[in-house]
Amino acid sequence: MFFISLISAFLAGVSIVIARIINSNLADKIGTFQGTVINFIVGLLFSFIFLILSNERINILTINFKSIPWWAYLGGLLGIVIIILSNYITPKISAFYLTLLIFIGQLFLAIIIDYFTLNILSIGKVIGGFLVLAGLSYNLFIDKKQDDNEIITNEIDNRIHI
Repeated sequence: MFFISLISAFLAGVSIVIARIINSNLADKIGTFQGTVINFIVGLLFSFIFLILSNERINILTINFKSIPWWAYLGGLLGIVIIILSNYITPKISAFYLTLLIFIGQLFLAIIIDYFTLNILSIGKVIGGFLVLAGLSYNLFIDKKQDDNEIITNEIDNRIHI
């Protein structure tokens, strides 16, 4: 059972990275907002397919929409904002950094949700999140320093050859 969970988690991570790359390329070809619309249409289509295959029945007439909290309706808007930002950011940074940033965002959002819904604040998760954030920041600093050194080296080489 553990092996199946491990493979499922791995495949979920791989699918997220592949989906980001596909969405970013789509946004480059047809535009960010048009790519987001297509993303939501495909997501809706597959949601309906999985609903039909799951054999669950939903009777929309019996749902009391007034009992649903107002903030629950913001999920779609938040999804649109995240996809637009992802389509804009993905071509600008490496997949490694993008994956780490999403991981850090998910970790801190989970900490916030746990705090407000369960009144639990996991110090270990907070410290771990800040350690990952510190490592990412350090790695970005090192990469920036290497890029700056390469630019200086290229400028010196160009001046020597002139």
